[in-house]
Amino acid sequence: MIVSAQISIYPLRQERLSPAVEAVAASLAARGLQPQVGAMSTVATGEAAAVFDALRAAFEATAATGHVVMAVTLSNACPAPERSEGGELRA
Repeated sequence: MIVSAQISIYPLRQERLSPAVEAVAASLAARGLQPQVGAMSTVATGEAAAVFDALRAAFEATAATGHVVMAVTLSNACPAPERSEGGELRA
């Protein structure tokens, strides 16, 4: 099953927000997902097992930057991004 995850990360008592946000995006990408980082959240779409595994890893990676809150919305009903001829996801 294909699912989409919208991830919002809230670093607590940290001088900079970007290390935590970058840790989430890097973790998702390292597991074969193509995160779309926006102003308020990051979205990733893929097979459910891969997304759930990537979410666990993303939380662990961002928690290593300091205290954080991670809010995730999951859906199996959101339109999946189109795939290119090479099979890569397109927005």
